[in-house]
Amino acid sequence: MSLGTTAVVLGGSVAGLCAAGALAPYFDDVVVLERDELPADAEHRRGVPQSKHPHFLLNAGRRAINDLFPGFEDDLIAAGGLHIVASMDTAYLEGPGWTPRKQGALSMVYGSRILIERVLRDKVRLLSNVTVREGVSVSGIDTVGGGTPHGRVAGVHVSSSAAEDERIDADLVVDAMGRGSSVSDWLVAAGWPETPVMTLDAKVTYVSRWYDLPSPEDRAASWWWKHMVIMPTQEKGEHPDEHEFLVNFFPMEGNRSIACMGSWGIDMPRTVDDFVASAERLRTPKFAAAMAASEPTSEVHLTRATGNKWRRYDRLPSAPQGIVFIGDAACAFNPFYGQGMSAAAGSALLLREELESMTSLDQPFFTRFLSAQRKALKVPWAMAMARDRGYECATGSETVPAWQRRILASMTWPMFNVITGAAREDAVIDDHFARVFNMDESIGAMMRNPRVLFGLLRFKVNSALGRLTLPFGFDAQQDPPSRDWTLGASSPDAELEATR
Repeated sequence: MSLGTTAVVLGGSVAGLCAAGALAPYFDDVVVLERDELPADAEHRRGVPQSKHPHFLLNAGRRAINDLFPGFEDDLIAAGGLHIVASMDTAYLEGPGWTPRKQGALSMVYGSRILIERVLRDKVRLLSNVTVREGVSVSGIDTVGGGTPHGRVAGVHVSSSAAEDERIDADLVVDAMGRGSSVSDWLVAAGWPETPVMTLDAKVTYVSRWYDLPSPEDRAASWWWKHMVIMPTQEKGEHPDEHEFLVNFFPMEGNRSIACMGSWGIDMPRTVDDFVASAERLRTPKFAAAMAASEPTSEVHLTRATGNKWRRYDRLPSAPQGIVFIGDAACAFNPFYGQGMSAAAGSALLLREELESMTSLDQPFFTRFLSAQRKALKVPWAMAMARDRGYECATGSETVPAWQRRILASMTWPMFNVITGAAREDAVIDDHFARVFNMDESIGAMMRNPRVLFGLLRFKVNSALGRLTLPFGFDAQQDPPSRDWTLGASSPDAELEATR
């Protein structure tokens, strides 16, 4: 069923490609407008500077993309993507030391951003009615009745090296131009009121460097892990700034990893020498040792544009018809939490579901989509707010009074420790925590579940009485323990001696 002649997508990154997949069944032609010249293979491009940092697809995101493009996950894995069970494949340093290794519910698909986009582009190219126009810049929008209850976007203006200005008529426009999109400003110029914006910037900065890993046969026996994570210290008092870093040795395709260090409100190293020196001051020497055993293949890449920003088009008195907003153009998150691609894919899937039930692109369609999108985005937004509001350096409309911030800061780590500790001991809590992390359940819903509350209380009591099943706090100065503590697994007991 066709809902129109032409749909236009502004932006050819993950959000735009997913939007194209959602639109293709319902329009005669879908045109994706991309400023960059898109590479045929998995390569960096100017328009996606964050591609040089770690990326993974949460379960909600990979399911959404697989629904939009059947076979996507299989193709990503075939191209080198990695399916990883976090508790089994990750060396995880939390609190006083390494956590025990065991099977668990939390799993994700890892791969570089450039690989994910390449596989998506390959899928989009198979859609006969989708055209990707490269090397064009969107310079404005055409509107009818701007700011009125029936006002709508009717087309876009583009320019390229071949032509100064071209108008493209559109039955539907999708803004997928990212957090820097100018569409909200163009709407104001056309007569709509300024869009309300919710912001919270916790001053996160992170730096990354790419490495080729030694071949598996050349690695030490202690290098069993695929991913290494070092959480910020919870200790008070004097310690190096690096102990406050969130650190990843992040796996991706091609036997490569990204060494990434980030922080809230702390200056980060920008040169290779400073990057290596910072790695050597972390809470464990094992991160720097992995770097030293690998071959660097890049300089140090730094990103500071990490604030949370939600453009609330749903709060306009009369939301513009003829346009929807996907990905960071609608809601951008602190990248530390890995929600961006999955939230964008989820919005694209919502768009397809709303189109399925419509016979025309009337006002109820846009109202229903904005309502459904708002409900979906509240889940990742609440997770980002819960953490970032606790930082004194945070700025923006969603900051809280100092007394409330201090309470949040004092509660965040203890609550996180209880949840992750209980998840190691209790399969039910492990499953709920994995669902929250993967955007399948809100943190509020989890904490209202009586079974979860009982499990958390039981964990606290057993912890106080010394009755936990698994040891915790393996010496951070030693190699992360390789023993599989999954119930029923057999492995040597020697590592018990390394417990705290």
